[in-house]
Amino acid sequence: RKDPGVQVLRSPAVGWRRDPPCVWLQRSGYVGTARSAAAASSGSRDGSRHQRFILRISSGQTLLVAHNIDLAPRLEGLSPGEAVTLHGQYEWNDRGGVVHWTHRDPQDVHPGGYIERQGRRYE
Repeated sequence: RKDPGVQVLRSPAVGWRRDPPCVWLQRSGYVGTARSAAAASSGSRDGSRHQRFILRISSGQTLLVAHNIDLAPRLEGLSPGEAVTLHGQYEWNDRGGVVHWTHRDPQDVHPGGYIERQGRRYE
């Protein structure tokens, strides 16, 4: 069952505030920094592993992306300057926020997210 309250944002000026705290967005940009394979695999409190990188969008803003590699393939060889497009959930936090849910929901409750890179979709 998909969440009927999902809001997909495409305007770079929208979604950077605390209210609402979670929104779905689609963005294209360039990788600003990407952690090494070892650092990218660090676990979170729930035990899932995430590949983390910074995405710089055309407005100059940056987004922290946390891509769950227990549910979707890792973006092997990701490096600064690469172009990617993503669809995921932006969630505000006291550090500015994070984009996550860049994968399919195995329980089919959330809408699916993805990352596109070099003609391949990771979901």
